[in-house]
Amino acid sequence: MSRIGKLPITIPAQVTVTVTGTLVKVKGPKGELLQSLPGQIQVEQTEGKLTVICPDMVNEKNLFGLTRTLLSNMVTGVTVGFSKKVEIQGIGYKANLKGKTLVLQLGYSHPIEFLPPAGIEITLNEKENSITFSGIDKQLVGEVAAKIRSFRKPEPYKGKGIRYSGEYVPRKEGKKTATAE
Repeated sequence: MSRIGKLPITIPAQVTVTVTGTLVKVKGPKGELLQSLPGQIQVEQTEGKLTVICPDMVNEKNLFGLTRTLLSNMVTGVTVGFSKKVEIQGIGYKANLKGKTLVLQLGYSHPIEFLPPAGIEITLNEKENSITFSGIDKQLVGEVAAKIRSFRKPEPYKGKGIRYSGEYVPRKEGKKTATAE
């Protein structure tokens, strides 16, 4: 059994959790999230705590800890929210916002326009040349950040591209010319 799956999830006072069959609905000050439970895994709600229950003879034991983590992320998302920051590095590489559309200039012959999905807020920091994505769904925030990073991944020779904040990109040495002796 999973050690993470056995831990109870504390529900803050401003959050309401509704469990109906295989559907869990979490509602808080920042919004509302839904999650369906896999297989025979069940959720029990008692005295401000959520507990994930997995019967012993079930094939879905590998989803026990995952389910608990997803529910914990839902509770955190509707109370605090999640954010992910990416940095743009390179001469001439920049980002702008046109309404809700993110316009990126990354050294291609054309600008890349990206319309974020519902529930994602984009914040630009022009001084640091960085973009911050925030929302209540951790999976969606990470997916949007990964999509933006995929437009121009950091390359190891000059370090140009889009990288996560704090990401280390190993640098390589370029070609050397052979000198005649």
